[in-house]
This record gives sequence, structure tokens and C-alpha cells, in this order.
Amino acid sequence: MKNIAVIGAGTMGNGIAHTFAQSGFSVKLIDISEKSLDKGMATIAANLDRMVAKGSITEEDKAKTIGNIITYTDIKDGVVNADLVVEAATENVDLKLKIFKDLDGFCEEKTILATNTSSISITQIAAVTNRQDKVIGMHFMNPVPIMKLVEIIRGYNTSDEVTKQIMELSEKLGKVPVEVNDYPGFVANRILMPMINEAIETLYNGVAGVYEIDTVMKLGMAHPMGPLQLADFIGLDVCLSILNVMYDGFKNPKYAPCPLLVNMVRAGKLGVKSGEGFYDYSESKKAEKVAYKK
Repeated sequence: MKNIAVIGAGTMGNGIAHTFAQSGFSVKLIDISEKSLDKGMATIAANLDRMVAKGSITEEDKAKTIGNIITYTDIKDGVVNADLVVEAATENVDLKLKIFKDLDGFCEEKTILATNTSSISITQIAAVTNRQDKVIGMHFMNPVPIMKLVEIIRGYNTSDEVTKQIMELSEKLGKVPVEVNDYPGFVANRILMPMINEAIETLYNGVAGVYEIDTVMKLGMAHPMGPLQLADFIGLDVCLSILNVMYDGFKNPKYAPCPLLVNMVRAGKLGVKSGEGFYDYSESKKAEKVAYKK
């Protein structure tokens, strides 16, 4: 497996492309927006510069990594000769189903199709293709070049051979793959999102403020960042989307998103990417200034 195509040049997509390219794979990074591709490549370059500054890679390593990536705005052209396609588009089920239906027609029969979805059913995605045995979930963690975990999610019809290939491939990337089954939220988000939602409920009910809730979880539970800061980092819209998928999938009220989360997303307060969520990021990407006022 040498040729990798990555669909989506956003935070996760450019991180996945970076990781494969740094490991010596030939990568085609695909996005319908030239602007998004330019931004994605700039992010990869900036992240590599930080690695050079820390001494973890050399300037030559950086040049080789950048040289391993070619950008495309046309999916059909970008997936030619791909051994593996990793989809990292927006967490929208209709969009993903369309992409996979198109990929099934564009790609060679041998090509494995993977999705970086954090919650949407692999089985549902695979069902729109004629290669259900070759569709699998590769849920990378953010930031991709740093975080070791990859959730490998088997759809109902994913073959043992494809699962084995993707597990071994993940190890070649220096990652730690963990195989899980296809249920809403998988493992990571099934546990994480209810915790974040409960933190938002705690704030919504006036039990404590943003800083206080995050401080309790950081100092009391040894979490590297508090749940409200983490929600801002992930994106409040992404958190809401995942909770909705879980609520729809399980029909269990414990997964129902907090009304405060719903309202913040409606108001465009999405966290770091919008400049404001529970914290104000207008002057710094660090969660230093609380923005939320009840």
C-alpha cells in the first residue's frame, strides 16, 4: 500500500495527509476549494516547522514530507491509482454518503475506502457502495500528527483481511490502532461526548462557572484540559452533531444535547474556529479568557 488519497483539507484532513506523507507515502490531498487546499498545505508546513524547531525532524525531512503531497480539486482525478482513500469531510451523513457513492464508481476494485467519521455508522456508509467488505472507519484523533490513537471501526460487512491491513498500516504510521465495532459514537465519543454534555448541563444549571468546571476536571481528575475547553477545541458544532447521531442511534435521552449547546451553535459560537465559545479566542488560541456569561 503506497498511494493514499485524503478527501478534505481541513483540520483532520491536512493532519492525516501530513502523517501519511511524513511516513513516506505518496499522498493526494483533495478538496473542492483551492483556498482550503492552500490553507491546509500552509498548516502542514507550519506544523513541520515546529517539529524542525523542536529537533524532532530535519529540514530535509520537512522537504520530503511536503514533496510527498500533491493537491487536487477534482475527486475523480485525485483517487486515480489510490490503494486507500481516507475521507475526512464535514461530519454530515448526506455528504459522506454522496462521497462514498462517487468513490465507489471512481476507484479501482482493489481500493479500500476509509472514513474518519467520529460517530456516523460505517455500515450505513458502506451500504451505498458495491464494496462493503472494503469500507472501514479510521478515526484519527486531533492533532493527528501528535496523537497516537486510531479507532479502527469495522462495519457489519468489513472483511477480516481489510481490517488486518488497516491495523498494520496504522502501526506503520507510528499509531496505536484499537479495533472497535460499529455503534453510534464508537468508543471515544460514546464516553467523551456525554461527559462534555454533562459539563455544559452543569454550567447551564448554574452549578459552577466555566473556569471552575474546567479546573475541577483538570486538577481533580488529571485531565490535560477541561471539558468545556475541549469542546471549544473540537468545535461546538461537531460536538452537537455527534450527540445528535448518538441520540438518534440509541433513542436514549442521556445523549440529548444540552439546550445551551444547541443555542451556542445557532448563535455561531463554535469555539476556537469561530473565535468564541465558552472562552474568548479573539486575542489568543489559549483558553485564558472566559466568554460565556449566563
